[in-house]
Amino acid sequence: MTDLPKIEILVTEDELMARIEELADALVPSLQGDWSAVSILIGATPFTSDLMKALARRNIHPILDVIWLESYRDARESSGRVVVRADLGRSVEGRGVLLLDDVFDTGRTLAFAKAHLLAKGAREVITCALTQKPWAPRGEDGVDFCAFDSPGRYLVGYGMDDAGKYRGLPYIGALD
Repeated sequence: MTDLPKIEILVTEDELMARIEELADALVPSLQGDWSAVSILIGATPFTSDLMKALARRNIHPILDVIWLESYRDARESSGRVVVRADLGRSVEGRGVLLLDDVFDTGRTLAFAKAHLLAKGAREVITCALTQKPWAPRGEDGVDFCAFDSPGRYLVGYGMDDAGKYRGLPYIGALD
């Protein structure tokens, strides 16, 4: 068994769950009617699961789908190019889409995904990220909903990884 690197816990599991409940409350007014929730794999999976449960407790039941986009591979910096590794399994034509991601950083991945979903006929796309970096675009080019502002550090845990490791940690941490 290998030792974990030094990981500073930034957001505890309890803080994550409380904030996701608040985020669900904020999303409810926007999610009336026919909606799909599209999770960007792999990092947003835990966030998506917990947010879907929080929405269900509020009687909001979007159709869940995933899209696998990649811009990092196993590096700590984006390649600057977004690749579709696996596309949607269900049509979003005429539906609203709640697009879920783990980290809003440069904005490239969410902008690509939003344009992709609109090209597939989504009537509107609302973006939602678990975290956003301090330098992430704000305003019109920013994310519509965000659970946490994060420091400009490399994040792991709760779906976020370092070369595939540490996704299962129940908290958000930062690597030294």
